[in-house]
Formats: sequence, C-alpha cells, structure tokens
Amino acid sequence: MTFDPLLGAIRFGTGLSPHHEPPPTQAAIMDRLAGPDTMATALPIAPFSVTQPSMVEFVRLRRASRNEATEAGRADAEQQISEWRIAARQTRRNNALATIGRSLDAPLGLRERLTAFWADHFTVKGRNALAHHMITPFVEEAIRPHITGSFRDMLRAVATHPMMLLYLQQTDSHGPNSPRGLRRERGLNENLARELMELHSLGVGSDYTQTDVRELAELLTGLTFSPANGFKFDTRMAEPGSETVLGVNYGPKATLQTIHSALDNLALHPDTAEHIARKLAVHFVSDTPDAGLVEAMAQSFQQTEGDLQSVLGTMIDHPAAWAPGGDKVRPPIEFITASLRALGLRATDIKRLEVRDYQRLIIQPLRVMGQPWETPVGPDGWPEAAQDWIIPQAMAGRINWAMRMPREFVRPLPDPRDFVRTALGDRAPPSVVFAATAAESRADGIGVILASPAFQRR
Repeated sequence: MTFDPLLGAIRFGTGLSPHHEPPPTQAAIMDRLAGPDTMATALPIAPFSVTQPSMVEFVRLRRASRNEATEAGRADAEQQISEWRIAARQTRRNNALATIGRSLDAPLGLRERLTAFWADHFTVKGRNALAHHMITPFVEEAIRPHITGSFRDMLRAVATHPMMLLYLQQTDSHGPNSPRGLRRERGLNENLARELMELHSLGVGSDYTQTDVRELAELLTGLTFSPANGFKFDTRMAEPGSETVLGVNYGPKATLQTIHSALDNLALHPDTAEHIARKLAVHFVSDTPDAGLVEAMAQSFQQTEGDLQSVLGTMIDHPAAWAPGGDKVRPPIEFITASLRALGLRATDIKRLEVRDYQRLIIQPLRVMGQPWETPVGPDGWPEAAQDWIIPQAMAGRINWAMRMPREFVRPLPDPRDFVRTALGDRAPPSVVFAATAAESRADGIGVILASPAFQRR
C-alpha cells in the first residue's frame, strides 16, 4: 500500500486529464492544497453577501404585485418578477458551470472535491424561488474558505448562515417563553439543533439525548434572517434563562456569544472527531475504511483541535489510503466532470454551452442518474454507499451518457486506443483496452471506456 500518482489523481482529485500531470508525491498533494485558491480567482463565484440584494428585490417585487390596485400595475409587477426569475436561473446556471469548470481546470482537484464534500455534509436546499440560486453562494462564503482551516470556524459559519437558518426553518423558531413566543403563540423548532448534533458534529448514535436537543434548540432561538434586515440575533425570539447541553451550562441568558460557545464545544467533542474522520475516510477511500486510518485521523482532529489540513494530511500519509480496491463509485456529478476532464475539456469550453445544451448534456442526465443538481432529498445529503448509485435506472443513465454525449462536447473524438490511457493510465484493465481497440467507431470506443467499472469507480 504505497503511494500511486494515478490513484492520487483519481481517488483524491477530479480525475486524469491530458492537460495535467498526476501528483508526484503525497507531499505535493498537500502543498498544492496549502497554496492559494487559484480556481476561485480564475472562476469567481459571488458569495451570498454579494448576491443577497437579489433576495431583497424579489421580496419587494412580490409585495408590489400584491399591493397594486390596477390590473396594468399588477401585470407590470408580474413581468418584473418573471425577469427576476430568469436572472436567478442564469445566476444558478453560471455558478454550476463555474463549479464544473473549476474541477476541469484544477491541476489536481482536491480542493474542489473537499468543497463538494463539505457542501454535502452541510446540505442546504432552496425551499422556494427566493433561495434556489443562493446555494452555491452559500458554499462559496461559508464553506470553501474553511476547508483547510478550522472545523470550529466552519461550523460557526455554516450553523449561523442565513441559508442554513432558512433551510432548517430556524427563522420560525421562537423560545416558548420569549416575548414573541408568548405574544404570537409560536413554538420551538428543533430542526437545526437536531441536525447540528446528528449530522454536522457528533453523529448518529452519539451519547446525546432528546433533552440535549431541546436545550440546544432553545439556546439557538434568536438566530434569524430576513432578506431586508439580514442575519441578526433577535432577543425577542430568544428563550430566556440558561440552557444545559451535554452537561455544559450556557447562560445566564442566550446571546450570540453563548451560541458560539456551544458550537465550539460541539466542534471539539471527541465524538465529532470520530464522526468527521470516518466520514472523510468513507468519502475518499472506501465504504468500509480501515479502522487504523479512521483512528489516526480522529486523533489528528483532537490533537489539533479540528485543524482540517492536518486531518487531511494524516489521511494522505496513511498507508491504508493507498490500498487498491476501487469500491467507491463516482457519484453522477463526479462521473460527468471526470469524463469531461479526461476528454480534455476546459472551463472555457463548458462556459460556452447554450442554455438548451446545458440542460440536455448536464442537468437532465444528472437527474436521470439520480443526483439532480443541488437537490438532495434531505439534510443528510447524497449517499456514499456504492449500491445506492448502481441501481438499474441510474446505471442506464450513465451508460447512455457515456455512449452518446462525449461527441456533443468534443469533435473529433480522440482515438480510443489513446484515450484509454488518458482516462485510466496504466490502471486500464486488459479487457477495457481490448474493447476500446476493437470498437467499431470512436464514439463506441470512448463510450466503452467511460462506462467501464474501471472508470466509474475510484
């Protein structure tokens, strides 16, 4: 179980590319990650704070439409709303293409993989038209800056972010004894507290109780957001008095500082170290990771107080991280981006796609393969287990895409006899090499390679 450059590019990056050499050493992988975020500079995505005014404008337009007294006025307001929706869809499309483009142009792509991992770990969805185009800006603002930094800082940024508050309906949560809770008879919402413990930090099966969840939910009351006023801690919504979570008392009254303290303690809990270590190992290495690898990563997490660069370095340096096996199946978006990367496409090629082609070549196939863009089923995100991705309909979608879509991106297609080495290197199985060589057409040969288990797995 020694370092393998090709495995490094496939397991820890976004795949092999004719434009980029695989990493020569484990140290090179970590050095590149420690360097500047060149892809964010080359392919910028506006963060949430920059795009938030569009939410304010939507609320204003909706209010104007409701308040218009004349039919002509309402028609004009509805036309402006329609134009806003078109612009929001364009923003979402541009962000998706920039995200894919980063995976194509990155020399290795580990930063892109990590961004996707943490975006899934802290899943949010747009519950309505107001927020559908704000998911990538949330990731750009609350997640990407922290992927090589402190998990504590990332948890703070995510847990108090407007998109998380909206998605888990924290903005509806009122302390039962708070001024607004008493006056409006509004109750407590435990969604954010539960997901913070169960998904984001301690993990399922950790030693916390329903009482801990409720106490944390009461502590979190006061966190709110509105498009017009932005994020704030509203004392009128906050449950008065102290709260006790996992044996730690926070008080004597709720403030943003006491919430930060509770989040910090969750971030640094030993169960969180184990949960995050295992989840990273499962995502990058194996559905059933080596126990020694997980233990080493968890120890690194605890010893460094959640320094994610150190945890990743422990994973990259561990022999078990380089064990052959290939039991990880590339999720649909990884399959498509790895295919485009192997075909030699760059971000400039993807950004030129017309709306119809973007839908036909990327968005619709993702839906068929079981991973509609930015639309996971619930707050637990996308599945990791191989069997969840290789169900018949999804596999049919992958094979169909592999056989039909490459020619839509690249003309002329490369010779399959060369492409099999570009896409798989010297890890290409003889059976795939033979099939690529014997294919009746270049399209068939490319399709056989991309549809092969050797390419579908990492």
